[in-house]
Amino acid sequence: MDFTIRPADPGEYGALGEITAQVYLRDGLLDFGESDGYLAELRDVAARAADAEVLVAAADGRVLGGVAFVPSGGPMADIAGPGEAEIRMLAVAHAARGRGCGEALVRACVARARTAGDCVRVVLSTQRTMAAAHRIYERLGFVRTPERDWNPDPECDDIALLTYALTL
Repeated sequence: MDFTIRPADPGEYGALGEITAQVYLRDGLLDFGESDGYLAELRDVAARAADAEVLVAAADGRVLGGVAFVPSGGPMADIAGPGEAEIRMLAVAHAARGRGCGEALVRACVARARTAGDCVRVVLSTQRTMAAAHRIYERLGFVRTPERDWNPDPECDDIALLTYALTL
């Protein structure tokens, strides 16, 4: 690897927030584009860091991507139950794709979950169109859990999220 995975430094929050926002915008993952209310949340890495562990992939002093690791019982969890950690907002800058950053970030979350004494599973939500991410999850042993699929906005039927889980 020509990058490192480590906790995000507060001075990197702006860069990671913009990477995350641009990934969601450029990949067409926001139903309302620039006016989507979720965009502000994607940019707000400081809020994530207050409620979760934010990890980055970095090289040569630049952030290439990041992820939020929500430990069991963390307030940022969307679907995690007792004994489950959750992965949220995985994003890798377009220019850094193909280098293994996404997989390394997911592996770091799984490793972190394994060190938590009360964690038996890692869960996550993903959009149907995130095929590259799905390949990473499946390669690492995550399995689809369709019984947990959900919709964060019941007023918009197009936002059904798929779920995956990895039993530790």
